[in-house]
Amino acid sequence: IAGSRIKSAPVKGEISGSGNIRIDGRVEGDIAVSGSVVIGKTGEVVGNIKAANLLVSGIIKGNIEAASSLNIFASGQLFGDTKAASFSIEEGAVFRGRSEMSGKKVDAGEVVDIKKSKKA
Repeated sequence: IAGSRIKSAPVKGEISGSGNIRIDGRVEGDIAVSGSVVIGKTGEVVGNIKAANLLVSGIIKGNIEAASSLNIFASGQLFGDTKAASFSIEEGAVFRGRSEMSGKKVDAGEVVDIKKSKKA
C-alpha cells in the first residue's frame, strides 16, 4: 500500500500494509499501516486506525492508535478514543472521546527526588 491514495469510490473492508496512505473519499473498515495516514478534508473513515502518524483534516468515527503523533487540524473531526505518543488539536477542530498519551516510560532509576526549596 506504499504511497496509496483513496479518492472517489467508497471502500468497504480492512486496509493494511506498509508505507503511507491518504484518504480523500469514504472508507468503512479498519486501517492498519506502518507509516502515516492522512485524512484529507473530503475524507471520512468509519473504523479504527492504527498507524505511526495520523493527520486529520476530514472525519473519523473510530478509535485511534498512533505510535508517534496524532494531529487534528481545524477542519478535522474525530469521534473516538485515542492513544498516541503526541497529540495536537488545532483551534476549530472537533474531538469527542478519551485520549491516552503513551509517552516514554520512566525507569525507576530515572526518577528524581525534588525537595522543597526554602525560597518561595
